[in-house]
Amino acid sequence: MKQGGRLILIEIGVVVAIALILILIMPVLLSEFRLNLLGRFLSLAIVALGIDLIWGYTGLLSLGHGIFFGLGGYAIAMYLKLQVPTGELPDFMSLYGVTELPWFWLPFYSFPIAVAAVVIIPSLLAGLLGYLVFRNRIKGVYFSILTQAAIIVFFNFFNGQQQFFNGTNGLIDFTTLFGATVSDAKTQFVFYILTVVFLAITYALCRWLTSGRFGRLLIAIRDDESRVRFSGYDPTDYKTLVFAISGAIAGIAGAFYTLQSGSVSPRAMDIAFSIEMVIWVAVGGRATLIGAVVGTLLVNYARVLLSEKFADIWLFFQGALLLIVVTVLPDGIVGWMQNQNISLLRRRQKIATYPSLEEDAEVQHERQNLGN
Repeated sequence: MKQGGRLILIEIGVVVAIALILILIMPVLLSEFRLNLLGRFLSLAIVALGIDLIWGYTGLLSLGHGIFFGLGGYAIAMYLKLQVPTGELPDFMSLYGVTELPWFWLPFYSFPIAVAAVVIIPSLLAGLLGYLVFRNRIKGVYFSILTQAAIIVFFNFFNGQQQFFNGTNGLIDFTTLFGATVSDAKTQFVFYILTVVFLAITYALCRWLTSGRFGRLLIAIRDDESRVRFSGYDPTDYKTLVFAISGAIAGIAGAFYTLQSGSVSPRAMDIAFSIEMVIWVAVGGRATLIGAVVGTLLVNYARVLLSEKFADIWLFFQGALLLIVVTVLPDGIVGWMQNQNISLLRRRQKIATYPSLEEDAEVQHERQNLGN
């Protein structure tokens, strides 16, 4: 227990130190544009943590998490678009002949309701979808296919609702939030700080969920769900719960990304984007949590740098990166580093337990040298 508590304190210290570096040092080193870019990537790291929670620890490979990410973005964007003089409608609605605000827009006049919707709507949808799927014991590749089918439905819905959500263009041109200009550098810096804070909170939540009895149960479901069922537990409830939590995390990530990018569109619900989320986790390392953050930052920064220099072929680099990870580093970068440390630790323990083994190895080496 003492060793475990010490490790937890060390991990907390590392997380706090990284957060302070991001808040205090990075704004000094980076330009306004690069800092905004980092803020977006950190918000993407939040959704990556949610995917690692369900995929790395529970074995649920979702290829449709863009649904929940997009819903969180639309929820906060609807509030921002209603920051207009009393009686006026969001600018795009007049283009399609809308004369009265749709009823489902009315609650988003309230900021608390909009914030609650960022979390509750994705969470409830994920919970409902998860329950309908898991109670029928659908898992593996069939679950992944169903999530892809779901995201196609939502993409086409939002893409086709020009009068309600501005269709393909999405919700853009946010003006003010609590009297502050959304695009102002100071406002964006506040969004950046909040993103760092919520990333740390999300990491702590995921670490807490994956520790102890609940975490061991998630891993047991991932490794042998049938055995868990025979042990008297109902995996449906646990998978539904963790999928709903992951959906809520994705909604929060979508809201912060929307605030910092200045727009949200059906492209957030594109299949390719949801697959990218999985790639981030795979590159960083499944079931590591910190790997999800590392993978997200690494892949997205690589994408930016490569797209700036090789605009026409940067997608090939992304595909090559995925192939390298799958074939050479199946456990991801952080997973590989952890395995190396474990192997080194076991070797040292073995030598400490059987010091004669090290001595015998040295004697054999000397004999080989004399023989040569």
